[in-house]
Amino acid sequence: MAITVPSRQLFIDGEWKAPILNKRIPIINPSTENIIGDIPAATKEDVDFAVEAAKRALSQNKGRDWSTASGSVRAGYLRAIAAKITEKKNELGKLESIDSGKPLEEALADLDDVIACFEYYAGLAEGLDAKQKTPVSLPMDTFKSHVLKEPIGVVALITPWNYPLLMATWKVAPALAAGCAAILKPSELASVTCLELGEICREVGLPPGVLNILSGLGHEAGASLASHPDVDKIAFTGSSATGSRIMTAAAQLIKPVSLELGGKSPILVFEDVDLDKVAEWTIFGCFFTNGQMCSATSRLIVHESIAKKFVNKLVKWAENIKISDPLEEGCRLGPIVSEAQYKKVLNFIATAKSEGATILTGGRRPEHLQKGYFVEPTIVSDVTTSMQIWREEVFGPVLSVKTFSTEEEAIDLANDTHYGLGSAVMSNDLERCERVSQALQAGIVWINCAQPSFIQAPWGGIKRSGFGRELGEWGLDNYLSVKQVTTYISGDQWGWYQSPSKL
Repeated sequence: MAITVPSRQLFIDGEWKAPILNKRIPIINPSTENIIGDIPAATKEDVDFAVEAAKRALSQNKGRDWSTASGSVRAGYLRAIAAKITEKKNELGKLESIDSGKPLEEALADLDDVIACFEYYAGLAEGLDAKQKTPVSLPMDTFKSHVLKEPIGVVALITPWNYPLLMATWKVAPALAAGCAAILKPSELASVTCLELGEICREVGLPPGVLNILSGLGHEAGASLASHPDVDKIAFTGSSATGSRIMTAAAQLIKPVSLELGGKSPILVFEDVDLDKVAEWTIFGCFFTNGQMCSATSRLIVHESIAKKFVNKLVKWAENIKISDPLEEGCRLGPIVSEAQYKKVLNFIATAKSEGATILTGGRRPEHLQKGYFVEPTIVSDVTTSMQIWREEVFGPVLSVKTFSTEEEAIDLANDTHYGLGSAVMSNDLERCERVSQALQAGIVWINCAQPSFIQAPWGGIKRSGFGRELGEWGLDNYLSVKQVTTYISGDQWGWYQSPSKL
């Protein structure tokens, strides 16, 4: 299936503009290792232009064109974007698949979520109008107070490659709904569909400068955005190491940040479960999106009484997964996104073996695929809590297994991590599920499932998995500033000081 990748420039101020230094980055299809196009590489000079465009968009016509326009006006644009993505869904799905290695059916499902996300935040934008001037109850009847919710301003949105357009949308949709002007910097490993979003914005007539899209390298474009004095807020999804650098840059200007970072999420399987049902959730929780999820439940903590039987089932489920070119019908596991990431995953597996772990299945390139960055779904046992494979984020299709004997031990194993994004509890004892979910140190707990994500529910972590919440009303709040307005309504003198007229 021949797919042509559109050749795009940077999207700044509603127009396509070549990067000032004319630098470009090759696009490599991770299934074939072939170069299939290139993307522009923004640098500091381009960032400066984009920030200026965003500032103009906020102040244009005293803000009435965007930042102080009614929420219903912004909602109209968000719905138009959703409709245009619906028209182009199949094309965008294929582009995302060859760019990131994501199985086509997954990419198309992600696009359904993209469309729903723009629609959802259109509704919240409309609802924002009714929430303005919400009264605040005061203890003194000589004052009245209300709250205004205002856009933070120019926001930098730095997004990852595992869900290219969806993770961008999680930030773009609420930022625009709030009335901010945004600069989106997608990962250089998967920018194609994010650049296509620029063309969609142009087609629907989004006011110039409201959304600018800069593809490019993190240390050039991303770092320049993080440290730019006229960027009012940074929202970042990616590695904990990069998140730390962004936070350091933002701290110099006391700039707010929201961070959704790495994870090493546990899945706790108790002895009373339906083994086949839970086996599928366990496989899905770790191997979906080619194992490249920050929330992947990649640490299996299973009760010792069922461990052997359950893990044997997992091996059979894993070996039944179809690994192929992501455009092939029925593909459930595509390639790792890049050669560097592929080598990193294989190195994790090699280190685990050298440390004494056992590879029960997988751990290598599939025999039927001689090209592409493919790694078989891998299950690792005989793991200790000090091993790299247990403690560090692999970001590939690798599941590590440990057993437990008591509920307390399972919770201790689950919480013994620097991360705190997702977690899952599998048990037919709902009282136990409730107890354990309260004890788990994570921003998200799934009970008898793994990885479902809903636009209406908050998403985010604790500890080194970051802070702040995306999605739902929490996602909109990320881009709003709260202003208190208080009025003295009494006709009397305040009376704190003696009046000069009475001296």
